[in-house]
Amino acid sequence: MITLASDFGSPYPAAMRGVLLGRDPDARLVDVSHELPRQDVRAAAFWLREVLPCFPPATHLAVVDPGVGTERDALVVEAGEHAFVAPDNGVVMPAARELADDGEELRAWVVDDADAASSTFHGRDVFAPAAGDLHRVGVEAFAAMDRVSLADEFEDLRLPEATPAAAGAEGAVLTVDDFGNVITNVPGDFLDGVDSVRVNGREVPAVTTFAAVPEGQWLATVGSHGYVEFDVNHGRGDEAFGLAAGDDVLVERVE
Repeated sequence: MITLASDFGSPYPAAMRGVLLGRDPDARLVDVSHELPRQDVRAAAFWLREVLPCFPPATHLAVVDPGVGTERDALVVEAGEHAFVAPDNGVVMPAARELADDGEELRAWVVDDADAASSTFHGRDVFAPAAGDLHRVGVEAFAAMDRVSLADEFEDLRLPEATPAAAGAEGAVLTVDDFGNVITNVPGDFLDGVDSVRVNGREVPAVTTFAAVPEGQWLATVGSHGYVEFDVNHGRGDEAFGLAAGDDVLVERVE
């Protein structure tokens, strides 16, 4: 199986699929999403960490690449029974650490992209060919190819963690999903036993379901990812709370 994820929208992913099938016509291709937040490496890394561990062993091709055409490397990372092909900007590292065997040190290789046909579409010209070859021959044979070399170092992106504050937690918005739900990095257990919280000074109820409040009501809850999020029942939390990916947020328990 080869999974594909990007911020490309349409129709660019079709070209990557064509390249992959040219390398291996029998490959099973699964599109994760091509609507990852545009050029937002951290938000994409969060979604990949949440989604890719649901898959059986696979080659994961992930391209969110605001540095395309620059000196950044094209990388292959091995993690347990999974392998990743992505730009060296950290986008796959949280997922790779999640999928690595306990105590395993991640191995990574650089793929030479000097002969890429374009400087703007490495998804087609560099990453898809690498993923196709990797899937076809396996990690060890791929690592022995002429255009591949062991990575001395690589970008090890780590998602930020919330920190305790006097009356709560100082965190950040990791991403906003398509429903407008504002997903933070504040651990969900922050809401244990709490009836309401203040979000940047605004008090809202802390509930376990959207339907626990009337339509249009603001709320705080714990999403399926295990973090506190800010939502509106039948509405958009990002618009109501005035928050976007990357924003700081102060969450305080109301006693």
